[in-house]
Amino acid sequence: MSDDKNKTPFGRQPAGGHEYALPPDRPLENVSPRTPRYQTQTPPPSMEPAYQDDGSNENIVLSSANDADIADSPPPYRRSRGARSMTVRVLNLLLMLVFFGALLYAGSVWYTQTEFEARGPLEEETTFVVPKGATFTSIIPGLEEKNIIARQNVLRVFSRGVRAAGKASALKAGEFAFEPGMSMRQVMMQLTEGRAIQYSLTFPEGWTSFRMMERIAADETLKGDVPPIPPEGTMLPQTYAFQKGMTRDQLVQLMRDSMHKTMRTVWNERQPNLPLKSMEEMVTLASIVEKETAVASERPRVAAVFVNRLRKGMRLQTDPTVIYGIWGGQGKPKDRGGLRRSELRKPTPYNTYVINGLPPGPIANPGIDALRAVANPIESDELYFVADGTGGHVFSKTLAEHNANVKKWRAIEAQRKKEAEAAAAAVENGTAGN
Repeated sequence: MSDDKNKTPFGRQPAGGHEYALPPDRPLENVSPRTPRYQTQTPPPSMEPAYQDDGSNENIVLSSANDADIADSPPPYRRSRGARSMTVRVLNLLLMLVFFGALLYAGSVWYTQTEFEARGPLEEETTFVVPKGATFTSIIPGLEEKNIIARQNVLRVFSRGVRAAGKASALKAGEFAFEPGMSMRQVMMQLTEGRAIQYSLTFPEGWTSFRMMERIAADETLKGDVPPIPPEGTMLPQTYAFQKGMTRDQLVQLMRDSMHKTMRTVWNERQPNLPLKSMEEMVTLASIVEKETAVASERPRVAAVFVNRLRKGMRLQTDPTVIYGIWGGQGKPKDRGGLRRSELRKPTPYNTYVINGLPPGPIANPGIDALRAVANPIESDELYFVADGTGGHVFSKTLAEHNANVKKWRAIEAQRKKEAEAAAAAVENGTAGN
């Protein structure tokens, strides 16, 4: 048997439950059968309960105002489904990575610039040789070993600084000097814009190729093996500047190139109608002039004597050709005196007391002044000259004048020999300087 007293609009109410009374002005169909799942707003004061519970749980009356406010309240905030998607999360992560990457890059740039400009570790002056064809990357270990730059870490400050300055391809070869405390930037500038240390070798005019090669072999700045001795008269005697690392073969080739260029220039500027058939004959005669006098002002005059003799078909009769014919490029031994009559008559291809005209080749390496003197001798009819005892020569046009001058020279030689013997005797007797 059903009890109508326990029926409600929502079904049968269990026995002993509350009984709800609806207001007469609120239709049943407008009442929401459910309450909101989330209550996100604090109820206003008007939503106070419209009933008092006296403990009997009876006659509970709902306020129509409460129901209306609950039904009209906005839905609670929920995160969108897109906000929770993987794409958004990846984008957020990428933005964070870009931000921190920019910070790291800015920090590394600041550190690199600071270290590149900072004082270097070098404490004493030193030098460093950059081989030909080297790169900055290849020389970094050597710079570190000599303490010219600090040991490089993963940031490679020196390499980055060089690239940033646009100097990566401007490295020079040679030996460079570095002062204490030079920064990496200063080291870079020294290697790209500084002057390499220059060395030099001087070869006197009139030296033979044998003597020149002796000097080249003895120089410790040059590298490599000593090449074969070049032909006489093919190397220009002068002072040559070079950088450390040059090989001996390179220097010899430079000397030969200089001679070839010089002889061609001088030959093209020669006087017409010279009794010389080729540049090689010009060099041969210039080598004789070079050996006959060390006085620069005399060279054109000595050259004129030999040119006049060649034109007349006279033998040159010059002692240096006799010496070369006997001893070659090594020259006369230092303990030997003057030439003997037998040596003047000894036949060799170079003895101009025996042969006619020029010898088969140069007897030394003439300098540019001797070449110019032969190519442009002075106008003269002189045919003889002999030493005058002062380092120069006295010239004559006739044989009689020449013989008189020779007699004077012989007297000077005899007097000098007598004085030398007296000095030697004084030294032996312990009376020198008294």
